[in-house]
Amino acid sequence: MFTGIIEELGTFIASYKAGSGLCLQFRADTVLSDLKTDDSISVNGVCQTVVRKEASFFEVISVPETLKKTTLSSLKIGDKVNLERAATLSSRLGGHLVQGHIDGIARITERHDEGGSWLFDFEIPMQFMKYVTSQGSIAINGVSLTVAQIGPNDIRVAIIPHTFEMTNFQFLRAGDFVNIEVDCIAKMIERLIGK
Repeated sequence: MFTGIIEELGTFIASYKAGSGLCLQFRADTVLSDLKTDDSISVNGVCQTVVRKEASFFEVISVPETLKKTTLSSLKIGDKVNLERAATLSSRLGGHLVQGHIDGIARITERHDEGGSWLFDFEIPMQFMKYVTSQGSIAINGVSLTVAQIGPNDIRVAIIPHTFEMTNFQFLRAGDFVNIEVDCIAKMIERLIGK
């Protein structure tokens, strides 16, 4: 479980085949302070298991199902990724409950500079729009965000300067793709009432 509060920007530095999946390697600093093999870590919102940790990098293995549902398979060497270690029982919940279980991929349609803050518009796959509410939470590339506006199959979020500077939103442009995780509580309620 994560909170959607990004701890640092890591750098994608290598990948190689690992059975039917891919081993992905990321350079980092802050998250390495207490990271261990078998720990969970969020990489652009995707919950992954650390399989190797060295002084300046860590590795995860992404299975075909993860590669199919997320943007991890399209990472290029040098890309910046949002990193967050798993929450502990003593963590502050500064964002919202984020599982790291990606629902799908969204496309950025517009990015507006509002004089220091930013507005981003995303085209969301239609099957996930029913879980999105105005002023509700959504995780985009692992970042806990509040939905500012909703359209038929798109949403707008506002990014404050601090979040913009601390995440890979600063590098994203219209046409880029991101990982989305809708509110897990909404999905659980739907399942419970049998819709």
